[in-house]
Amino acid sequence: MATSTEFHDYIVENLQKAGEISTRKMMGEYLVYYQKKLVGDICDNCLFLKPTESVRRLLPDAERAYPYEGSKTLMVVAEDVENTKLMTEVLSEMYRELPEPKKKPGKKKLPKDDD
Repeated sequence: MATSTEFHDYIVENLQKAGEISTRKMMGEYLVYYQKKLVGDICDNCLFLKPTESVRRLLPDAERAYPYEGSKTLMVVAEDVENTKLMTEVLSEMYRELPEPKKKPGKKKLPKDDD
């Protein structure tokens, strides 16, 4: 089941209270970025966060699940997205733990022919 637009918008609206949130649609689901770092997924109308140390510490009782069939990563299901204080802390801590986004290689310039 693909995530509904309404659920996507609900998650984004709540997480944006914590800072810069963006999403990227992938096969009916969404990748979730916080300040340009991938922090999780929205799949089947659930928000899944990467299981970083801080997420496991701050959301100790949260359910763990696979976001999609074939996923190799057991992720943390975040249900309390309306708790701005908690989500701000979770995302801020995650940001410090996650690696910097990889730079995309630019287009190579071809050498000019000098006749």
